[in-house]
Amino acid sequence: MQIILLEKVANLGNLGDVVKVKDGYARNFLIPTGAARRATEAAIKEFEAKRAELERAAAEKLAAAQALGEKINGKTVQVTQKAGVDGRLFGSVTNIDIAEALGKLGFQVHKSQIRLPNGPIKTVGEHPVTVGLHTDVVVEVVVSVVGETA
Repeated sequence: MQIILLEKVANLGNLGDVVKVKDGYARNFLIPTGAARRATEAAIKEFEAKRAELERAAAEKLAAAQALGEKINGKTVQVTQKAGVDGRLFGSVTNIDIAEALGKLGFQVHKSQIRLPNGPIKTVGEHPVTVGLHTDVVVEVVVSVVGETA
């Protein structure tokens, strides 16, 4: 399916690009989230009329993400979880827990923006985690997992 991108999409293209993607990806993800439209003649003309407005909105999103990234970069977030005597957790620390901990510090980050390179954290200690605030803004946060004995 031919679509026109209304915002920058990682590994696909930039604002205004007309790309061919699988039908399901377009119908189930890109179009419902507002990231793309079908590339019909009318849609392309409408996009060209709104291009400046969309570019300005994209620049504002990027600036907001960069400002938040400067505040978050290098922060240490502490998460307390029940652990055994050997330092392994009963359960794990997931991206949801990290997003909530960042929320308590005053940083609104969605759970899907937190990237755990090795999956959920299952041991006590400090672990580096990346936060993708925007396709162009990726910052690193240190998650300090503290064991709580039962």
